[in-house]
Amino acid sequence: MQAEMQILKRLVTRCYRRSLIQSDRSLSSLPINYSAEDLQNQVLIEGKGSCRTAILNRPSSLNALNTNIGARLHELYASWEDDPNVGFVVMKGSGRAFCAGGDIVSLYHLINEGRMEESKDFFRTLYSFIYHLGTYLKPHVAILHGITMGGGAGISIPGTFRFATGRTVFATPETQIGFHPDAGASFYLSRLPGHLGEYLGLTGGKLSGAEMISCGLATHYSHTDKLSLIEKELGDLVTDDPSVIESSLEKYSDVAYPEKTSALYRIEVVDKCFGHDTVEEIVDSLESEASATDDAWCNSTLKRLKEASPLSLKVSLRSIREGRFQTLDQCLVREYRMSLQGISKQISSDFHEGVRARVVDKDFAPKWEPPSLDKVSDDMVDQYFAPLSASEPDLYLPTKQREAFN
Repeated sequence: MQAEMQILKRLVTRCYRRSLIQSDRSLSSLPINYSAEDLQNQVLIEGKGSCRTAILNRPSSLNALNTNIGARLHELYASWEDDPNVGFVVMKGSGRAFCAGGDIVSLYHLINEGRMEESKDFFRTLYSFIYHLGTYLKPHVAILHGITMGGGAGISIPGTFRFATGRTVFATPETQIGFHPDAGASFYLSRLPGHLGEYLGLTGGKLSGAEMISCGLATHYSHTDKLSLIEKELGDLVTDDPSVIESSLEKYSDVAYPEKTSALYRIEVVDKCFGHDTVEEIVDSLESEASATDDAWCNSTLKRLKEASPLSLKVSLRSIREGRFQTLDQCLVREYRMSLQGISKQISSDFHEGVRARVVDKDFAPKWEPPSLDKVSDDMVDQYFAPLSASEPDLYLPTKQREAFN
């Protein structure tokens, strides 16, 4: 046991030093009018008793993640893990969002300016923290109040408990901006019931808090008016026992049922359509279903698929399918390769074009390249999954010191 603790301490020290280095790097990717205090305040800390709470604090940006936040979280979590006075950790967001995902607008501008190393740092820092959370030695509670999308799901779902509320909105909308569900999404989407993960990953369909608890993405659900009671209960706890924390969460939990329009009530259709081997077959199956039933859900699902980047659809489908047979670390390493390919513009500029059209210029008319599924070659998809060049190392994760789960 003593030897194991020594290993852990060495790891924590290394993570701490590494996070400081990455935090210094991240300063150059932020506006020059950011002060050290501004950067520190992007993650606020509360704590008493055994609980420490990390508060994502960029409410005007829906708590979008940047390199600084990823490094700061990694630093805090490493120190708390080694602190015997800390029993468990809570994460929440300020304002109306838990976290809307990565700061893709800042990333877009970095790419435009040719600052690729800083762009890579963003993914490296974020994915490293996600792995740290997924192998965390202390109980973790994520309070998913409000918007929880993309990377926001990535920094919460690998933890012990995920508490959804009546205002929770979950989605992985990356195909709509020419990207792929990342930040561990290929791991957790692939483990949802049936082919629900393929449906969510390809369409970017939204789930409510009630739907999240129903499909297993959340562990607990409560009506919004109980949120302050839950937070006070957690703040007053003196424990490191997951069962005690779970009992406290259950005390304020409510039974929730999805709306009748939910995809969960159409799980047989979801499995029938999204269980096919190719995106083309999925589209054909949905078109047949829509023709036979004139179901509004089928038509809206088809519309979402046709609005998405054709290349992203094919890459995302393969990613989720591969994730089903991989551990968390394997998914993150593969997604890191895919993300670097996606921002490089060497295969396609769809990510750059998608962010421009949907977030920057907001003309909502992206010009995808290739423009249709039949123009997306197998070679293009394969390149996303190929090893990086000899001069570009893969994502390093400390798998020998911190074992990933299946």
